[in-house]
Amino acid sequence: MIGYRAVAVAFLMTVGVWSAALGQGRPDPSTLIAAQREAMVKLAFMDGVWKGTAWTILPSGEKHTITQTERIGPFLEGSVKVIEGRGYEPDGKLAFNAFGTISYNLATRAYTLHSYAQGYVGDFVLTLTADGYVWEIPAGSMTIRYTAVVKDSAWQEVGDRIMPGQEPTRIFEMNLKRVGDTSWPASGAVGPK
Repeated sequence: MIGYRAVAVAFLMTVGVWSAALGQGRPDPSTLIAAQREAMVKLAFMDGVWKGTAWTILPSGEKHTITQTERIGPFLEGSVKVIEGRGYEPDGKLAFNAFGTISYNLATRAYTLHSYAQGYVGDFVLTLTADGYVWEIPAGSMTIRYTAVVKDSAWQEVGDRIMPGQEPTRIFEMNLKRVGDTSWPASGAVGPK
């Protein structure tokens, strides 16, 4: 009899909580978007067209340098940041192409970088700093940490391989200058007519 009462009480409590949640309704999308847009204002420093050089250490140990470009702009009423990176060989051949988005999750109060690059897809926490950001790729016992400083129309981002018990090893560096504005990706939308 005691078990039956406990189940009945639990059921009634669950129904009560569920009913209260339904009574509140769904949050207003315009309120959610406004809050996301407010959080994304902190990343406005990224917007525009950027160009410079980048180098990476290849598996062979060779240092490989390319011309790197980035175009970045707001989307979905400014609630999402859209990024396209392209790297070019000296002869103009496309050597690297990446696409990403940055969004802000109101529930977790965290920024997420969703990235597509070189056949890989991933979601990574992006942490803002006083003059840029940091994000990491966990890879087993190793971590790749990217640290960016963006100020005075200059963007430097470095990548370090971090292994337990070892000093970090620099495997990537990008130095870009802001070369202009862009209306991408919001411009050119298909209209109703």
